[in-house]
Amino acid sequence: MKIGIVGTGMVGSTAGFAVVMNEIADEVVLVDLNERLAQAQAEDMFDATPFGSAVRISAGHYEQLRGAQVVLLCCGVAQRPGGETRLQLEGRNAAIFHQVVPQVVKAAPDAVLVVASNPLDVMTELTARISQLPPGRVIGSGTALDTARFRTFLSEYLDVSPHSIFAYVLGEHGDSEVLVWSSIQVGGVPLASVAEKAGRPITDGLKAQIDEKVRHAAYRIIEGKGMTNFGIGATLARLVRAIRDDEHAVFTLSAPGTGETPFGDVCFSLPRVLGSRGVVATLHPVLSTEEEEAMKRSALVLQKASQALAERP
Repeated sequence: MKIGIVGTGMVGSTAGFAVVMNEIADEVVLVDLNERLAQAQAEDMFDATPFGSAVRISAGHYEQLRGAQVVLLCCGVAQRPGGETRLQLEGRNAAIFHQVVPQVVKAAPDAVLVVASNPLDVMTELTARISQLPPGRVIGSGTALDTARFRTFLSEYLDVSPHSIFAYVLGEHGDSEVLVWSSIQVGGVPLASVAEKAGRPITDGLKAQIDEKVRHAAYRIIEGKGMTNFGIGATLARLVRAIRDDEHAVFTLSAPGTGETPFGDVCFSLPRVLGSRGVVATLHPVLSTEEEEAMKRSALVLQKASQALAERP
């Protein structure tokens, strides 16, 4: 499998490293406006291959993406320390995507495009609009990492593997995201039942504590090190593997809406089935009244952001 990565900063390079070390691709092509950076990342990544897998790694231009099955869009600027929100990046990264996406589609018209740049949902919608690719072929990493964080914090509290916990974070990959508590299951058993038997009650205080940890994780990490890269890099590598193997696995991914839900055609995260051609189906979870209202508020936040972007000269 050949993949391309556009943008070789911390996120793009970490995603590439995770792909290499997990033996997910046969060939990785790195593209960056800063050609020296892309070349350096390729050489550094190549040095890791004796300890991972025999992967062809190169730095090049857009035309070298030809034949890629997946292209990760990790280009653009990152959130600044000090509380800059993902949505505040909108204008700066939109201009970059207008330059990048047409060149990617020209070189690799059959690839699945996976957006990782913030504001994630707005950039995913913009990519779909610019590329004009069929539905499902443009996805955003969405709340896949947020969902993983949610499951991990629950796993620590319940002392159960996160792989056995089914819980979702939906909506915006950002401040209005929605932690769905009402339908959580642990090994197929409702959360409340498992927690009661384990003597670990699910209190309002616990919910608030976990909500804060999940919702503000990126801000804490950025304040400490200036960026996030390991979690999202691993997330992107996992999505590439699901596409490579046509897994039809379910992830909370961002994709343009079809108007089939109460949330209209907004581009944000819902549980989606991911295969070799991208998103092949969207699941519609049962939500509590409170959760559904929170999802509608999240959709409205993103609709306003997308409208503001569309109105810019």
